[in-house]
Amino acid sequence: MLTRTIAATALALALLPGLGSAQEPPPPERPPGYVGPSLGHPRPTDTSPDFVPIPDRWRLGLPDWNRYERPITDVPYRPGRWWDPYNQNILKGDFPIYGQNVFMNLSAIMDTLFEVRRVPTASGPSSADPDSADNFGNPDQLFLSHNFILSLSIFKGDTAFKPRDWEFRATGVFNFNFLKAHERGVVNADVREGTARNEDHVSLSELFVEYHLGDLTPNYDFVSVRAGIQNFVSDFRGFIFADSNLGVRAFGNLGSNRQQFNALYFRPFEKDTNSGLNRLGDTRGQHIAILNYFFQDFLTLGYTAQLSAHYLHDSGGTHTDENGFVTRPAVTGIVFSEANPVVHTLDTVYLGWTGDGHIGPLNVNHAFYHVLGRDTFNNLAGRPLDINAQMAAMELSMDFDWLRPKATFFWASGDKKPFDGQGRGFDSILDNPNFAGGGFSYFVRQGIPLPTSSLSLKGPNSLLTSLRSSKIEGQPNYVNPGVFIMGIGAEAELTPKVRLLLEFNKLRFHHTEVLQEVLFQERIRPDLGWDLSAGIRWRPLLIDNVIVNIGGATFIGGEGFRDIYQRETFNFGANGLEKTKTTRNTILYSGFVSVTLTY
Repeated sequence: MLTRTIAATALALALLPGLGSAQEPPPPERPPGYVGPSLGHPRPTDTSPDFVPIPDRWRLGLPDWNRYERPITDVPYRPGRWWDPYNQNILKGDFPIYGQNVFMNLSAIMDTLFEVRRVPTASGPSSADPDSADNFGNPDQLFLSHNFILSLSIFKGDTAFKPRDWEFRATGVFNFNFLKAHERGVVNADVREGTARNEDHVSLSELFVEYHLGDLTPNYDFVSVRAGIQNFVSDFRGFIFADSNLGVRAFGNLGSNRQQFNALYFRPFEKDTNSGLNRLGDTRGQHIAILNYFFQDFLTLGYTAQLSAHYLHDSGGTHTDENGFVTRPAVTGIVFSEANPVVHTLDTVYLGWTGDGHIGPLNVNHAFYHVLGRDTFNNLAGRPLDINAQMAAMELSMDFDWLRPKATFFWASGDKKPFDGQGRGFDSILDNPNFAGGGFSYFVRQGIPLPTSSLSLKGPNSLLTSLRSSKIEGQPNYVNPGVFIMGIGAEAELTPKVRLLLEFNKLRFHHTEVLQEVLFQERIRPDLGWDLSAGIRWRPLLIDNVIVNIGGATFIGGEGFRDIYQRETFNFGANGLEKTKTTRNTILYSGFVSVTLTY
């Protein structure tokens, strides 16, 4: 009887293979992501029951596989969706949109910044505070900026190893910004415009075509050319030039990618005053050429050296920014009228050696630049100039597991004799340095206006006390006091999600004679002050799709800073004429929160 039962069961299982099994038939195999239809090849037809036709190699099916055999999401070959950026997706270049090797990459970024800050602010006859008797008014400001960035890239080539055959990229930016000050004449030269301003601007930060000219060696060493609006940083830390503008760039590599080179020419657009974006179609009188050459593992493994040359021709002209302030030429020094301005032309060459990497356990980043040239007429000097100035920077650090302590030094030469026809104060073309605290440092981050003049002691996002009228719309100025910055700091990976950044800097002027002449003061001491900053960078999802930066900094003015920004005020009080001093222009601060969302 048992033998008959076993035989009947075996016969049933042979005739009905699914009988007795709770598993459903496996789903059809499909690619591990959203690929869309094949646009380059017609869909093949079945020619034999022994073969399954597929459009191309990108649409090979793969089975669902749970390697841990439990319901968790960490499994390979996970099917994606067209809007899913975390798995393979046709929108981010994982699969071709046409044929076998034409890809598309679509990305969107929302970047929001909220900042409160204290910046020395002059108080004139039209002060917002009718009881103000000081030369300086309320220095507090509130700033909000929002950028929405949409970028589309279409390129032909393989996804790795081989350089792209060609690429087209377009990146549009919409900016909204709001500034609230407490004094008139800050948001606009016309004091009737009040103390608040909101602006919006639309521009392109990228619009270029790139073409692969050819391979130089069998190891995919290549040379390519890129023409259009493009971003470029000329050295490791952005000391001389960092911008997105109109130009032509030839670039490539040699020695199995151990050596890289760039040759560029830029014809810059004018900048929008309040957003810093390009004003399309409005080119300014500048011509910029840059050559640089990188050599990896130079002298020792892990160290990359760079040699560079920058050339700037700036014909100046006359220019008033969108807030009504004259920026070219600077309204200072030699008196001029708008009907008959003293326009001057600059021709300068920057020769530089920079390096980045490590020598044994010691991380090293350094830079040295020497600028030579000619200024046909400098307003501060009141005469033509021969330019001869220098800059040096060094950062040393060492990694101890999760902690990286570091020490920094920066020097930009100053001009001790402003009227001798020699421009010895160092200035850049358009810098944006990531050094000495970078965007978390008060001194680096904030622009500081110079009282009783149309100049700034320094521009925003800069290390240089260059006395420009405007960093983005003015001309370089090589008659300036120069600066020393000496600092210590640390970066700490508190968790995989949270990084802490600390910086403590001491600052001094190199020479103050220029400031004494501009401000008509008998003495300005060299002690500039102390800069203390702290910042947190938080990645809540452990990836760069969501980044939150929180920063706070304070600047405590030294003797020289107080000589410029602290004034004695005389008022009638209970005891008659009383002398008071204010420190709100010499103890400054800034705090900000920025959120960057990337798709």
